[in-house]
Amino acid sequence: MIDSWNLEPALLIMLPAQVLGYLLCIGPLRRFFPGAAPVPPLRRQSFLLGMALLFVALVSPIDTYAGYLFSAHMIQHLMLALVVPPFLLAGIPGWLLAPLWRIPLALRLARWLTRPLVAFLLFNVVFIGWHVPALYDLALREQRVHIYEHLTILFSALLTWWPIFGNAAELPRAHPLLQTAYLFLQSLPSTILGALISFATDPLYPHYTTMPRLWGIGLMEDQQAAGLIMWIPGSLVFFAVMAVVFVTWLNRGDRVAS
Repeated sequence: MIDSWNLEPALLIMLPAQVLGYLLCIGPLRRFFPGAAPVPPLRRQSFLLGMALLFVALVSPIDTYAGYLFSAHMIQHLMLALVVPPFLLAGIPGWLLAPLWRIPLALRLARWLTRPLVAFLLFNVVFIGWHVPALYDLALREQRVHIYEHLTILFSALLTWWPIFGNAAELPRAHPLLQTAYLFLQSLPSTILGALISFATDPLYPHYTTMPRLWGIGLMEDQQAAGLIMWIPGSLVFFAVMAVVFVTWLNRGDRVAS
C-alpha cells in the first residue's frame, strides 16, 4: 500500500487533458488565436516538463509517503510552490491567454493579483497558513481539504512567479531590479518557517505521531529534515533565480552600453 501510486481518476484524466489541450492550442488550433505565433521548442519543453513534475508531485509515491513523512510532504509542497510553476509559466505563450482577458473584469483582476506586493502576500499567507498545525492536520485527514490545499498552493505560486516568468504583454514582468529585490524577500518567510520547524523541540503535527515510521526515520528526525528542506533548498531556489535575473540584466546593460 505504501509504495502505491495515487491513481485518483480525476488526476489521471485532468493532467493528460491539460497536456493535450496545450498541444492542440499551440498546434492545429493556433489559427483560432489572434496574434498567435509558433511556440519555440524550448518553451514547449518547459511546459511539458512542468506538467511531468506536477504528475510526479501528485501521482507518484511521493503523494503516498507525504501521509507518513513530514519531509516527503514538504518535498511535495516545494515542488508545487517553487519548481512546477516557473516551468509552466515559461512555457505558456502570452497569446494563449488572450481570450481570458475578454471576460469582464478578468484583466483588471489579473493585473491586481500579479502585482509583486499582492502576489508576495497572497502566496506567503497561503503557504504559511497551510503549515499551521491545525490546518495541516485537517488537510491530511480530509481528502477534499487536501485537494484544496494543493490547488491553493499551486495557484498562489503561479501568481507569485508571474512577475518573473509571465509571458503575457497585458501582464508584464517586473523590472529586473524589482525582480531581484522581490525574489530576495520571497526567500525570507520560508527560511524563517523552515528554521522554526527545524529547531522545534516537540512534535508540531499530531498526525505524524500516529503514523508508522518508515525506513527507521524517527519522528523528530523527520520533522527536522522537513524544516531543513524548506529552509535550505527552498531559499536556494529563490537565490538561484535571483542570480540569473541579475546577471542577465547586467549583461543586457553591457551589450546596450557597447
